[in-house]
Amino acid sequence: MEKKRILVITGSPRKNGNSDLLAEAFIEGALQAGHTVERFDSGRKKVRGCIACDKCFTRGTACAVKDDFDEVAPLIAQADTLVFSSPLYYFSFPAQIKGVIDRLYSFNSSPEPLKIKETVLLACGETSDLTDFEGMAKTYEKIASYLTWKDRGQLLVPGVYDKGDINTKGQDYLKSAKELGFTL
Repeated sequence: MEKKRILVITGSPRKNGNSDLLAEAFIEGALQAGHTVERFDSGRKKVRGCIACDKCFTRGTACAVKDDFDEVAPLIAQADTLVFSSPLYYFSFPAQIKGVIDRLYSFNSSPEPLKIKETVLLACGETSDLTDFEGMAKTYEKIASYLTWKDRGQLLVPGVYDKGDINTKGQDYLKSAKELGFTL
């Protein structure tokens, strides 16, 4: 099995929340498989959205806007696999992770093509209706298609809201996340 550089970008501002625990299970499996894993917690960082200045890669960094995206941009550039782990907010990604997603645009101007070849979506939400995840899943699928990344899996976890719910209501999902990380 080829060893990969995996970047996990989390989207929750709630430390040790359900999507964080889902990410940790995935990371545990990936590390057991011998992959290298980096993690960027966008929900606890300051990343603005794209401002359409078109100054990408003109000032020595991926983006001209100076904020915490400068921390994750080199990790994005080095990754073979990109994993999004996020809560569901109003049928889509929360603003915190969406800022990072929107700023992927800067890599369209990169002097070097991204190494990323595959992607994974880990998501959870209070809703018990899986159709409520369709907006997030469609956004993720369009990103993967546009960037020609292979979708290696979507793990959507319904019915978890309170911190730690996934430990009691979603044990099978945590096992699936760990297995996905291991078999990637």
